[in-house]
Amino acid sequence: MTAGPGGALLVVGDVITDVVARHRGPLAAGTDTAASIRRLPGGAGANVACWAAYGGCGDVRLLGRVGADAAVWHEGELVARGVRPLLVVDAEAPTGTVVCLVDTGDSAERTLLTDGGASLRLGTGDWSDRLLDGVAWLHLSGYLLFSEPSRALVPVALAAARARGVPVSLDPASAGFLAGLGVERFLDLVAGVDVLLPSRDEACLLTGLPDPADAAAELSRHVPLVVAKQGAEGAVVARSGAVCARVPAAPASPRDSTGAGDAFTGVFLASLLAGAGAEQAATAGCRAGARAVERVGGRPPRATD
Repeated sequence: MTAGPGGALLVVGDVITDVVARHRGPLAAGTDTAASIRRLPGGAGANVACWAAYGGCGDVRLLGRVGADAAVWHEGELVARGVRPLLVVDAEAPTGTVVCLVDTGDSAERTLLTDGGASLRLGTGDWSDRLLDGVAWLHLSGYLLFSEPSRALVPVALAAARARGVPVSLDPASAGFLAGLGVERFLDLVAGVDVLLPSRDEACLLTGLPDPADAAAELSRHVPLVVAKQGAEGAVVARSGAVCARVPAAPASPRDSTGAGDAFTGVFLASLLAGAGAEQAATAGCRAGARAVERVGGRPPRATD
């Protein structure tokens, strides 16, 4: 696995419209709950791309699929954050939408209601090996694994990257959807990936182990480098069946945890592409995650913010 400065990062994944509803305390079933509600650009793949650009990667490209209803808006939001959008406009399906219910208590934890929309229809017909021209790293959003068209795209993109010697990373994306996909199927689909970036819950689900460090170590028997994100407990880096680094979290005053893992992933990859080692990149990723939870929504600030 090698990556040097100067090449582009290509992210393949979801572009989503987030409806973020921030409420305090439990939802009142059957009646009203006061909330602050905003419409924001999101999607795990798109968020990773934006944070990678924020983290200093000078050439970040994003392949995704959106509906005609919001294509112009999403393209503008990506460009404003330094990402080159390679968006396929779907003539039939609307842009995917996620309703993010965020408890504004101390944890700022969120619950997601997800309608993948057009993002679920990203497929092999949207791929060309020419997309890898000038690319030093390929990152795949785990949401690609949760629909048949985009699941078929994963081995095609992986094979093309391997043929060119381009390293590949993947973020499993969703413990809930992973449980439906199945552990063995997931591990088969990610065979050939160089870096896996699971959350604590995803790492534990994929291994059946309760401790995220043990889970990261076990996963690194399948994938050369595993970096398990643990939120307020930092991150664990594992190789060849053993933990090789534990990185502390950066201090933060959480407002919204939406996109914190995407922030970690994006800045981690930007750091690797700049020549950092895995532990140093994970430290930068933890700082980005702390920055993310202090903002509402899953994206970094724009230059004009």
